[in-house]
Amino acid sequence: MNCLKTHSPFRLWLTLLIVALLPATAVAADWNITSLMAELAKNRGGLTAFTETKHIALLDQPLESSGELRYSAPNYLEKRTLLPKLESFVLDGDTVTIIRGSKKRTLKLRRHPKIAIFIESIRGTLAGDQIALERSYQLQLVGSPAQWELTLLPNDKRMHGIISNIAIHGQQGKIDAIEIHQADGDYSIMTIKEAATP
Repeated sequence: MNCLKTHSPFRLWLTLLIVALLPATAVAADWNITSLMAELAKNRGGLTAFTETKHIALLDQPLESSGELRYSAPNYLEKRTLLPKLESFVLDGDTVTIIRGSKKRTLKLRRHPKIAIFIESIRGTLAGDQIALERSYQLQLVGSPAQWELTLLPNDKRMHGIISNIAIHGQQGKIDAIEIHQADGDYSIMTIKEAATP
């Protein structure tokens, strides 16, 4: 009897601890790439602000830029750099338009497969399009709905000479940061946040 009395408080504490952890465990068990894609697909678009830092081995200091991102599901993405100088990158369906100063260049993605694979990593993630992503990448997800990291590893051997991996960080269906790691060791980090209302 004494032995049971001695262990009862411990058993009660252990039972309460297990019960308290069950919901978190259930959520973690249900959290996978498919559920992340479902959350991301709910985002139909909007305007966000970005800050990007590029680390290039040949330069003493990283390059910094900032501006706005505008997304409209499922195929429109605009990256408008405001600082240090005006630049515009617009992806609309299969067409990419790049404007730097007075120079404008238009590309069709079907004619540039390497560029298309890279762009699909961002657009596919924003759209929550798992099928499109898995055509070009192996997907690895770690974390929980509250804080996750999705790593994209290129399937195409030609891409391995350009991109090592792309790591996308976020919370629920919201992307907070995108890291692009190049095969030569250079990398960039773009942080994304809600655009300030005027």
